[in-house]
Amino acid sequence: MRLPPFQELVDAHWREVARLAHALAGPNSGDDVAQQAWTQALAAYPRVRRADNLRAWLLTITHRCAMDHHRAASRVTPVAEPPEHPTSAALSTTAPGEPAPELWDRVAQLPPRQREVVALRFVGDLDHASIAAALGISSAMSRRVLSDALAALRLEREDLR
Repeated sequence: MRLPPFQELVDAHWREVARLAHALAGPNSGDDVAQQAWTQALAAYPRVRRADNLRAWLLTITHRCAMDHHRAASRVTPVAEPPEHPTSAALSTTAPGEPAPELWDRVAQLPPRQREVVALRFVGDLDHASIAAALGISSAMSRRVLSDALAALRLEREDLR
């Protein structure tokens, strides 16, 4: 199967890459992570042999770039006065059908693996097999982690009432 020109890939999937990058890295670093993902994808594109699921391939690269960003951020030296960071509530208004910013604030509080699976499933719209491939886990584990994350979000929602 022949690969489409890279620009067609960008045109078809730039929104999904940006959404996943922002969901995994946050509003302050999402653009940088998305740019890094596209840079890595462009470098690797000539070596791609199958074009059957380029979307999942791109979102896997985006996930890995976000994890690299978190690893690099964990090595940053603390400063006396941390900069102000906007919360998701400070972001633009929610589009119809989009989850409320408060939900993403609660998702951000989940353990890292649960947060990753939620983002890949609901932002990236990946199936469990693709999530498993991106994270190096089984499909069953992907289902279990997602189930645990959703249960934690439901429990917290009940506690807020």
